[in-house]
Amino acid sequence: MRKSLFALAALAAMAGPAQAQSNVTLYGVIDASIQYVNRVASPPPGTALVTSGVPVAPVGHRWDMPRAGGLSSSRWGLRGTEDIGGGWQALFNLESGFDWDTGNLTTAPLFNRTSIVGLSSQYGKLTLGRQVTSMTDGLINFAPLRFAATYEPGIWWLGLNYRQSNMAKYVGQFGPLQAAAHYSFGTTTSLQAAGTGQPLGTGETPGSLKDNNAWGASLAYSSNGFGAGIAYDEWHPASAATPGNTGKERKVGVGASYTTGPLKVMGGYRYRNSEFSNGATLIRDDYWFAGVNYQATAALGLQLGYFYSNIKSFQPNPTAPSRNLANPQQVSLVVDYNLSKRTDVYIATSWVHNGSLINDSQFTAYLFNYPQAPGQKNMIGATMGVRHIF
Repeated sequence: MRKSLFALAALAAMAGPAQAQSNVTLYGVIDASIQYVNRVASPPPGTALVTSGVPVAPVGHRWDMPRAGGLSSSRWGLRGTEDIGGGWQALFNLESGFDWDTGNLTTAPLFNRTSIVGLSSQYGKLTLGRQVTSMTDGLINFAPLRFAATYEPGIWWLGLNYRQSNMAKYVGQFGPLQAAAHYSFGTTTSLQAAGTGQPLGTGETPGSLKDNNAWGASLAYSSNGFGAGIAYDEWHPASAATPGNTGKERKVGVGASYTTGPLKVMGGYRYRNSEFSNGATLIRDDYWFAGVNYQATAALGLQLGYFYSNIKSFQPNPTAPSRNLANPQQVSLVVDYNLSKRTDVYIATSWVHNGSLINDSQFTAYLFNYPQAPGQKNMIGATMGVRHIF
Protein backbone atom coordinates (compact mmCIF):
# COMPACT_ATOMS: atom_id res chain seq x y z
CA MET A 1 0.00 0.00 0.00
CA ARG A 2 2.80 2.37 0.90
CA LYS A 3 4.54 1.61 -2.40
CA SER A 4 1.35 2.43 -4.30
CA LEU A 5 0.91 5.71 -2.45
CA PHE A 6 4.56 6.57 -3.04
CA ALA A 7 4.21 5.86 -6.77
CA LEU A 8 1.08 8.01 -7.03
CA ALA A 9 2.76 10.84 -5.19
CA ALA A 10 5.80 10.65 -7.48
CA LEU A 11 3.59 10.73 -10.59
CA ALA A 12 1.65 13.70 -9.22
CA ALA A 13 4.90 15.54 -8.49
CA MET A 14 6.11 14.99 -12.04
CA ALA A 15 2.75 15.83 -13.62
CA GLY A 16 2.34 19.10 -11.67
CA PRO A 17 5.35 20.94 -13.13
CA ALA A 18 4.63 19.62 -16.65
CA GLN A 19 1.12 21.04 -16.57
CA ALA A 20 2.36 24.34 -15.15
CA GLN A 21 4.95 24.73 -17.92
CA SER A 22 2.58 24.54 -20.89
CA ASN A 23 -0.92 25.71 -21.80
CA VAL A 24 -3.33 25.63 -24.74
CA THR A 25 -6.24 28.07 -25.10
CA LEU A 26 -9.31 27.88 -27.32
CA TYR A 27 -10.59 31.39 -28.12
CA GLY A 28 -12.75 33.26 -30.58
CA VAL A 29 -15.13 36.08 -31.49
CA ILE A 30 -18.64 35.99 -32.94
CA ASP A 31 -19.89 39.36 -34.20
CA ALA A 32 -23.40 39.46 -35.69
CA SER A 33 -25.12 42.55 -37.09
CA ILE A 34 -27.97 43.78 -39.30
CA GLN A 35 -27.14 46.50 -41.80
CA TYR A 36 -28.82 49.14 -43.95
CA VAL A 37 -27.00 50.64 -46.95
CA ASN A 38 -28.40 53.15 -49.44
CA ARG A 39 -27.42 53.84 -53.08
CA VAL A 40 -25.77 50.47 -53.51
CA ALA A 41 -25.57 48.69 -56.88
CA SER A 42 -24.88 45.13 -57.97
CA PRO A 43 -21.28 43.99 -58.54
CA PRO A 44 -20.04 43.61 -62.11
CA PRO A 45 -20.98 40.30 -63.79
CA GLY A 46 -18.68 37.40 -62.95
CA THR A 47 -17.11 36.02 -59.80
CA ALA A 48 -15.90 37.80 -56.67
CA LEU A 49 -12.46 38.00 -58.28
CA VAL A 50 -13.56 40.38 -61.05
CA THR A 51 -11.01 43.17 -61.43
CA SER A 52 -12.53 44.96 -64.40
CA GLY A 53 -15.92 46.41 -65.20
CA VAL A 54 -18.19 48.68 -63.19
CA PRO A 55 -21.16 48.05 -60.89
CA VAL A 56 -24.52 47.63 -62.57
CA ALA A 57 -28.17 48.48 -61.86
CA PRO A 58 -30.39 48.27 -59.97
CA VAL A 59 -29.35 51.02 -57.61
CA GLY A 60 -31.17 51.31 -54.31
CA HIS A 61 -31.06 50.49 -50.62
CA ARG A 62 -30.25 47.12 -49.10
CA TRP A 63 -30.94 45.36 -45.81
CA ASP A 64 -28.57 42.50 -45.04
CA MET A 65 -26.35 40.74 -42.53
CA PRO A 66 -22.73 41.64 -43.37
CA ARG A 67 -20.64 38.49 -43.22
CA ALA A 68 -17.72 40.37 -41.67
CA GLY A 69 -19.73 41.48 -38.63
CA GLY A 70 -19.86 45.07 -37.42
CA LEU A 71 -16.80 45.60 -35.22
CA SER A 72 -14.79 42.37 -35.51
CA SER A 73 -14.36 39.61 -38.03
CA SER A 74 -15.75 36.38 -36.58
CA ARG A 75 -13.01 33.85 -35.86
CA TRP A 76 -11.84 31.00 -33.68
CA GLY A 77 -8.40 29.79 -32.82
CA LEU A 78 -5.99 27.80 -30.70
CA ARG A 79 -2.86 29.22 -29.10
CA GLY A 80 -0.39 27.81 -26.63
CA THR A 81 3.02 28.15 -25.02
CA GLU A 82 5.50 25.81 -23.40
CA ASP A 83 8.32 26.79 -21.07
CA ILE A 84 11.52 25.19 -22.35
CA GLY A 85 13.92 26.64 -19.80
CA GLY A 86 16.33 29.53 -19.54
CA GLY A 87 13.53 32.07 -19.93
CA TRP A 88 12.58 30.67 -23.35
CA GLN A 89 9.14 29.59 -24.53
CA ALA A 90 7.90 27.67 -27.55
CA LEU A 91 4.61 28.97 -28.93
CA PHE A 92 2.01 28.31 -31.61
CA ASN A 93 -1.16 29.98 -32.89
CA LEU A 94 -3.79 28.68 -35.34
CA GLU A 95 -6.67 31.00 -36.26
CA SER A 96 -9.50 30.62 -38.75
CA GLY A 97 -12.06 33.18 -39.93
CA PHE A 98 -15.66 32.26 -40.67
CA ASP A 99 -18.85 33.90 -41.89
CA TRP A 100 -21.02 34.08 -38.80
CA ASP A 101 -24.28 34.19 -40.80
CA THR A 102 -23.67 30.93 -42.70
CA GLY A 103 -20.90 29.17 -40.80
CA ASN A 104 -18.78 29.01 -43.96
CA LEU A 105 -15.03 29.54 -43.89
CA THR A 106 -14.21 33.09 -44.94
CA THR A 107 -11.59 31.81 -47.38
CA ALA A 108 -9.53 28.68 -47.80
CA PRO A 109 -7.31 27.33 -46.30
CA LEU A 110 -8.65 26.36 -42.86
CA PHE A 111 -6.31 28.56 -40.79
CA ASN A 112 -6.48 31.50 -43.18
CA ARG A 113 -5.82 34.18 -40.56
CA THR A 114 -2.87 32.79 -38.61
CA SER A 115 -0.77 29.63 -38.69
CA ILE A 116 2.52 30.06 -36.82
CA VAL A 117 5.06 28.35 -34.59
CA GLY A 118 7.94 30.10 -32.89
CA LEU A 119 10.16 30.90 -29.93
CA SER A 120 10.15 33.81 -27.49
CA SER A 121 12.37 35.15 -24.73
CA GLN A 122 13.40 38.45 -23.17
CA TYR A 123 15.14 39.21 -26.47
CA GLY A 124 11.92 39.08 -28.48
CA LYS A 125 9.75 36.68 -30.45
CA LEU A 126 10.53 34.85 -33.70
CA THR A 127 7.57 33.27 -35.53
CA LEU A 128 7.28 31.31 -38.78
CA GLY A 129 4.17 30.84 -40.93
CA ARG A 130 1.11 32.83 -42.01
CA GLN A 131 0.70 36.05 -40.02
CA VAL A 132 0.21 39.82 -40.24
CA THR A 133 2.90 42.14 -41.54
CA SER A 134 5.15 44.24 -39.33
CA MET A 135 3.39 47.34 -40.73
CA THR A 136 0.22 46.03 -39.11
CA ASP A 137 2.03 45.52 -35.80
CA GLY A 138 3.47 49.03 -35.88
CA LEU A 139 0.34 50.99 -36.83
CA ILE A 140 -2.74 49.04 -35.74
CA ASN A 141 -3.05 50.84 -32.39
CA PHE A 142 -3.71 54.13 -34.20
CA ALA A 143 -6.85 52.91 -36.02
CA PRO A 144 -9.68 55.32 -35.06
CA LEU A 145 -12.35 52.57 -34.97
CA ARG A 146 -9.96 49.92 -33.60
CA PHE A 147 -9.79 48.25 -37.02
CA ALA A 148 -13.57 47.78 -37.17
CA ALA A 149 -14.61 45.20 -39.76
CA THR A 150 -17.47 47.14 -41.37
CA TYR A 151 -16.90 50.90 -41.54
CA GLU A 152 -13.15 51.45 -41.24
CA PRO A 153 -11.04 51.32 -44.46
CA GLY A 154 -8.42 49.24 -42.67
CA ILE A 155 -7.62 46.93 -45.60
CA TRP A 156 -7.20 49.97 -47.87
CA TRP A 157 -4.84 51.44 -45.26
CA LEU A 158 -2.58 48.46 -44.52
CA GLY A 159 -2.97 46.70 -47.87
CA LEU A 160 -4.82 43.68 -49.17
CA ASN A 161 -1.60 41.77 -48.41
CA TYR A 162 -1.57 42.67 -44.70
CA ARG A 163 -1.60 38.91 -43.99
CA GLN A 164 1.13 36.90 -45.70
CA SER A 165 2.12 33.25 -45.93
CA ASN A 166 5.62 31.72 -45.74
CA MET A 167 6.76 34.49 -43.41
CA ALA A 168 9.51 34.78 -40.83
CA LYS A 169 8.90 37.64 -38.38
CA TYR A 170 10.69 39.10 -35.38
CA VAL A 171 9.03 41.32 -32.76
CA GLY A 172 10.95 42.73 -29.81
CA GLN A 173 9.75 44.89 -26.91
CA PHE A 174 12.40 47.13 -25.37
CA GLY A 175 10.74 49.19 -22.67
CA PRO A 176 8.31 51.56 -24.41
CA LEU A 177 9.73 50.73 -27.89
CA GLN A 178 8.48 47.87 -30.07
CA ALA A 179 10.53 46.81 -33.10
CA ALA A 180 9.24 44.43 -35.76
CA ALA A 181 10.56 43.08 -39.07
CA HIS A 182 9.37 40.38 -41.46
CA TYR A 183 10.28 38.58 -44.67
CA SER A 184 7.95 36.40 -46.75
CA PHE A 185 9.60 33.86 -49.05
CA GLY A 186 6.50 33.97 -51.28
CA THR A 187 3.00 34.89 -50.14
CA THR A 188 0.34 32.79 -51.85
CA THR A 189 -2.70 33.82 -53.85
CA SER A 190 -5.79 34.51 -51.76
CA LEU A 191 -9.15 36.21 -52.16
CA GLN A 192 -7.88 39.12 -50.09
CA ALA A 193 -4.98 39.67 -52.50
CA ALA A 194 -6.76 38.98 -55.78
CA GLY A 195 -8.45 42.37 -55.89
CA THR A 196 -5.18 44.23 -56.36
CA GLY A 197 -5.25 43.72 -60.14
CA GLN A 198 -1.73 42.30 -59.94
CA PRO A 199 -0.99 38.87 -61.49
CA LEU A 200 -0.37 36.54 -58.58
CA GLY A 201 1.45 33.23 -58.41
CA THR A 202 1.26 30.41 -55.91
CA GLY A 203 3.92 31.61 -53.49
CA GLU A 204 7.51 30.42 -53.50
CA THR A 205 8.93 29.98 -57.02
CA PRO A 206 12.02 27.83 -57.65
CA GLY A 207 14.67 29.82 -59.50
CA SER A 208 12.80 33.11 -59.00
CA LEU A 209 13.36 34.09 -55.39
CA LYS A 210 11.80 37.52 -55.86
CA ASP A 211 8.46 36.21 -57.15
CA ASN A 212 5.73 36.95 -54.58
CA ASN A 213 8.21 37.72 -51.81
CA ALA A 214 7.62 40.58 -49.38
CA TRP A 215 9.35 42.32 -46.51
CA GLY A 216 8.95 45.21 -44.12
CA ALA A 217 9.73 46.70 -40.72
CA SER A 218 8.19 48.99 -38.11
CA LEU A 219 8.94 50.88 -34.91
CA ALA A 220 6.28 51.84 -32.37
CA TYR A 221 6.65 53.85 -29.16
CA SER A 222 4.17 54.15 -26.29
CA SER A 223 4.73 55.91 -22.96
CA ASN A 224 2.91 58.33 -20.64
CA GLY A 225 -0.14 58.52 -22.89
CA PHE A 226 1.81 59.29 -26.05
CA GLY A 227 2.19 56.83 -28.91
CA ALA A 228 3.86 56.99 -32.32
CA GLY A 229 4.71 54.53 -35.06
CA ILE A 230 6.40 54.32 -38.44
CA ALA A 231 6.41 51.39 -40.87
CA TYR A 232 7.53 50.29 -44.34
CA ASP A 233 6.13 47.43 -46.44
CA GLU A 234 7.19 46.06 -49.86
CA TRP A 235 5.64 43.25 -51.93
CA HIS A 236 6.59 41.73 -55.32
CA PRO A 237 3.54 39.98 -56.84
CA ALA A 238 4.23 37.75 -59.84
CA SER A 239 2.35 35.52 -62.24
CA ALA A 240 2.92 31.76 -62.18
CA ALA A 241 2.70 31.80 -65.99
CA THR A 242 5.62 34.23 -66.37
CA PRO A 243 8.05 33.71 -63.46
CA GLY A 244 10.69 36.35 -62.98
CA ASN A 245 8.39 39.25 -63.94
CA THR A 246 7.37 40.88 -60.69
CA GLY A 247 5.34 43.90 -59.85
CA LYS A 248 6.14 46.07 -56.86
CA GLU A 249 3.96 47.59 -54.16
CA ARG A 250 5.55 49.90 -51.60
CA LYS A 251 3.82 51.44 -48.60
CA VAL A 252 5.10 53.82 -45.93
CA GLY A 253 2.93 54.72 -42.95
CA VAL A 254 3.10 56.86 -39.82
CA GLY A 255 0.70 57.29 -36.91
CA ALA A 256 0.46 59.02 -33.56
CA SER A 257 -1.90 59.17 -30.60
CA TYR A 258 -2.35 60.85 -27.24
CA THR A 259 -4.41 59.50 -24.35
CA THR A 260 -5.53 61.46 -21.31
CA GLY A 261 -8.10 59.98 -18.95
CA PRO A 262 -11.04 58.65 -20.99
CA LEU A 263 -10.01 60.53 -24.16
CA LYS A 264 -7.74 59.31 -26.95
CA VAL A 265 -6.98 61.23 -30.14
CA MET A 266 -5.05 59.80 -33.09
CA GLY A 267 -4.10 60.41 -36.68
CA GLY A 268 -1.83 59.19 -39.43
CA TYR A 269 -0.78 58.97 -43.06
CA ARG A 270 0.02 56.19 -45.54
CA TYR A 271 1.85 56.47 -48.91
CA ARG A 272 1.36 53.73 -51.52
CA ASN A 273 2.79 53.15 -54.99
CA SER A 274 1.82 49.88 -56.71
CA GLU A 275 3.38 49.02 -60.09
CA PHE A 276 2.90 46.29 -62.67
CA SER A 277 5.90 44.28 -63.88
CA ASN A 278 6.28 46.63 -66.88
CA GLY A 279 6.62 49.62 -64.55
CA ALA A 280 3.14 51.01 -65.25
CA THR A 281 1.37 52.34 -62.16
CA LEU A 282 -1.54 50.26 -60.90
CA ILE A 283 -2.40 52.71 -58.13
CA ARG A 284 -0.69 55.68 -56.47
CA ASP A 285 -2.54 57.16 -53.51
CA ASP A 286 -2.12 59.01 -50.22
CA TYR A 287 -4.35 58.00 -47.31
CA TRP A 288 -5.03 60.22 -44.29
CA PHE A 289 -7.01 59.48 -41.15
CA ALA A 290 -7.88 61.07 -37.81
CA GLY A 291 -10.05 59.98 -34.92
CA VAL A 292 -11.28 60.40 -31.37
CA ASN A 293 -12.12 57.70 -28.82
CA TYR A 294 -14.02 58.61 -25.66
CA GLN A 295 -14.92 56.24 -22.83
CA ALA A 296 -17.99 58.07 -21.51
CA THR A 297 -18.63 55.52 -18.74
CA ALA A 298 -17.17 52.19 -17.72
CA ALA A 299 -19.58 50.53 -20.13
CA LEU A 300 -20.15 53.12 -22.89
CA GLY A 301 -17.49 53.94 -25.48
CA LEU A 302 -17.58 56.21 -28.53
CA GLN A 303 -15.28 56.11 -31.57
CA LEU A 304 -15.29 58.73 -34.33
CA GLY A 305 -13.11 58.50 -37.44
CA TYR A 306 -12.42 60.57 -40.56
CA PHE A 307 -10.72 58.99 -43.60
CA TYR A 308 -9.52 60.66 -46.80
CA SER A 309 -7.90 59.09 -49.88
CA ASN A 310 -6.10 61.13 -52.52
CA ILE A 311 -6.06 58.74 -55.50
CA LYS A 312 -3.50 60.32 -57.79
CA SER A 313 -3.50 57.58 -60.44
CA PHE A 314 -5.31 54.29 -61.12
CA GLN A 315 -4.73 51.87 -64.01
CA PRO A 316 -6.71 48.56 -63.92
CA ASN A 317 -4.27 46.69 -66.20
CA PRO A 318 -0.77 47.30 -67.62
CA THR A 319 -2.00 48.69 -70.96
CA ALA A 320 -5.09 50.63 -69.90
CA PRO A 321 -5.03 54.45 -69.77
CA SER A 322 -4.30 55.97 -66.38
CA ARG A 323 -7.18 57.66 -64.57
CA ASN A 324 -7.32 60.26 -61.82
CA LEU A 325 -10.29 59.06 -59.77
CA ALA A 326 -12.43 61.09 -57.40
CA ASN A 327 -11.00 61.25 -53.89
CA PRO A 328 -13.20 59.36 -51.38
CA GLN A 329 -13.72 60.79 -47.92
CA GLN A 330 -15.60 59.06 -45.14
CA VAL A 331 -16.86 59.78 -41.62
CA SER A 332 -17.73 56.87 -39.29
CA LEU A 333 -19.17 56.71 -35.77
CA VAL A 334 -19.39 53.75 -33.39
CA VAL A 335 -21.38 53.66 -30.14
CA ASP A 336 -20.39 50.57 -28.17
CA TYR A 337 -21.95 49.39 -24.88
CA ASN A 338 -20.42 46.59 -22.79
CA LEU A 339 -22.98 44.28 -21.21
CA SER A 340 -20.11 42.34 -19.61
CA LYS A 341 -16.38 41.78 -20.09
CA ARG A 342 -17.12 39.43 -23.00
CA THR A 343 -20.33 40.73 -24.58
CA ASP A 344 -21.16 44.13 -26.06
CA VAL A 345 -23.85 45.66 -28.25
CA TYR A 346 -23.22 48.48 -30.70
CA ILE A 347 -24.56 50.84 -33.32
CA ALA A 348 -22.27 52.03 -36.12
CA THR A 349 -22.91 54.40 -39.00
CA SER A 350 -20.86 55.81 -41.85
CA TRP A 351 -21.17 58.40 -44.65
CA VAL A 352 -18.89 58.46 -47.66
CA HIS A 353 -18.55 61.04 -50.45
CA ASN A 354 -17.06 60.30 -53.90
CA GLY A 355 -16.90 56.55 -53.41
CA SER A 356 -18.15 53.44 -51.70
CA LEU A 357 -18.01 52.51 -48.03
CA ILE A 358 -14.46 51.60 -46.93
CA ASN A 359 -13.28 52.45 -50.47
CA ASP A 360 -14.72 49.21 -51.86
CA SER A 361 -14.08 49.46 -55.59
CA GLN A 362 -12.64 47.90 -58.71
CA PHE A 363 -9.25 47.93 -56.95
CA THR A 364 -10.57 45.69 -54.15
CA ALA A 365 -12.63 43.55 -56.60
CA TYR A 366 -15.77 44.63 -54.68
CA LEU A 367 -14.71 42.16 -52.01
CA PHE A 368 -16.79 43.90 -49.32
CA ASN A 369 -20.00 44.14 -51.39
CA TYR A 370 -20.43 47.94 -51.38
CA PRO A 371 -20.42 48.69 -55.13
CA GLN A 372 -21.60 52.19 -55.96
CA ALA A 373 -22.92 52.85 -59.45
CA PRO A 374 -21.41 55.66 -61.57
CA GLY A 375 -23.03 59.01 -61.03
CA GLN A 376 -23.70 58.44 -57.33
CA LYS A 377 -21.82 60.83 -55.04
CA ASN A 378 -22.77 59.70 -51.54
CA MET A 379 -23.47 56.50 -49.66
CA ILE A 380 -24.70 55.88 -46.11
CA GLY A 381 -24.48 52.70 -44.06
CA ALA A 382 -25.77 51.85 -40.58
CA THR A 383 -25.50 48.64 -38.62
CA MET A 384 -26.39 47.37 -35.17
CA GLY A 385 -25.27 44.13 -33.62
CA VAL A 386 -23.94 42.07 -30.76
CA ARG A 387 -20.42 40.72 -30.25
CA HIS A 388 -19.35 37.91 -27.94
CA ILE A 389 -15.73 37.04 -27.11
CA PHE A 390 -14.94 33.59 -25.79
